[in-house]
Amino acid sequence: MREVTVAAIQMRCSRNVKENIEKESDLITKAAENGAQIILPSELFERQYFCQERRYEYYEYAKPLEENDAVQSMKKLAKKLGVVIPVSFYEAGDNRQLFNTVAVIDADGSVLGIYRKTHIPDDHYYQEKFYFTPGDTGFRAFKTRYGTIGVGICWDQWFPETARGMALAGAEILFYPTAIGSEPILECDSMPHWRRCMTGHAACNLMPVVAANRVGTETVEPCIENGNQKSALTFYGSSFITDATGEVVEEMDRESEGFIMHKFDLDEMERERRSWGLFRDRRPEMY
Repeated sequence: MREVTVAAIQMRCSRNVKENIEKESDLITKAAENGAQIILPSELFERQYFCQERRYEYYEYAKPLEENDAVQSMKKLAKKLGVVIPVSFYEAGDNRQLFNTVAVIDADGSVLGIYRKTHIPDDHYYQEKFYFTPGDTGFRAFKTRYGTIGVGICWDQWFPETARGMALAGAEILFYPTAIGSEPILECDSMPHWRRCMTGHAACNLMPVVAANRVGTETVEPCIENGNQKSALTFYGSSFITDATGEVVEEMDRESEGFIMHKFDLDEMERERRSWGLFRDRRPEMY
C-alpha cells in the first residue's frame, strides 16, 4: 500500500512578489503540518496576473530557473518540510524564448525537471500569447518521493490530450495550477464548465485531479504603456480535488484563502485502472 496526501493552495496575489512568496510559504507549511506531502500552489503566484494587459516591460519578469525567486524559495521550503512542490513561474528559456513553466521540486529540494505550458490562450484579458512561447517539453511524468505525478498548466486543463499524455507517461495523479476567473466579454460563469472538464479527465484516466486556483479581483488602470486599457478580472477560486472516478472529494469556495487536502492509495488506484481495461483497450492507430 502506497498512500499519499495531496493538497491544493488557494490565495490572493498582490503586486508584491516577496509578500506573495511568504504567504504561499505559510500556507504550504500549514498544509505540510497537517500531513500533506505533495502541495500545489496556483499558476504564476509570484504576482498578480500580468497577462490581463500587454506591456513590454513585463517581459522583464521572466527569469531562468536558477534565478527565479519563487523556485529558489520553494526549493528550500520543500527540503525543510520534506514535501513535493510543483512551482509555476515565468521562465526565460534558451534562445530568448519566454515560457509559462512549472518546476517540479522533490522532497529533498532538488528540481526533478520542468514542464512548459503547451496550450497558450489568447482572449480578452487572458492575453498569454503576448508573453509566452508554446512549450516544447511535451507532456511529462515526474517520479517524486511520494508518487509519480503529471502537471499541466491552466489552459492545458481544457484539452483531454494533456491528461491522457501525462497518464501514458506514467502519472498516477494529475495536477493543474490555474489562474482563471471572470469572462468580462463573454458574460458567462465558466467555473462549472472548467470543473467538469477536469473531472472528466479524472474519470477517463482513472486517476485523481488536483486543481489550485487564485481568488480576488485584480484591476488594470489606464496608462500610456497599456494603451489606456482599463479592466478587471475576478478569479473565482473553487479549487478542488477529485477521486479517480472524477467525483469531487474536496473543494473550496470562490473567495477564501487556504488549502484542501486528501489521501489516496496509489496501489489501489493502479489495480482499479488495470481492472477497468481502459488503457488495455485503447486503439491509438484508429484515432
